[in-house]
Amino acid sequence: MAKGYWIARVDVRDAERYKDYVSTAKPAFERFGAKFLARGGEVTELEGRARGRNVVIEFESVDVARQCYESPEYQAAAAIRQECADSELIIVEGAAV
Repeated sequence: MAKGYWIARVDVRDAERYKDYVSTAKPAFERFGAKFLARGGEVTELEGRARGRNVVIEFESVDVARQCYESPEYQAAAAIRQECADSELIIVEGAAV
């Protein structure tokens, strides 16, 4: 079964409030076995407009990635994120190896 990945591109408008998002999201990430592959760090803009924060999170499958997003724990965190950041978040199916 192919892995599922969240790819998030984020511009944080309120860094202090964003910390609340991170702490509120943590239980959902732990529950669904999220593995952070990239979080923040240096960005090299090649094409298009880069965002300030870029995150790649691995899950056991696309289904598990979606379950995490739809969980009450994460939805509480998403509401905070939407107040303090502009972002895009997608789920991508990993390549079958």
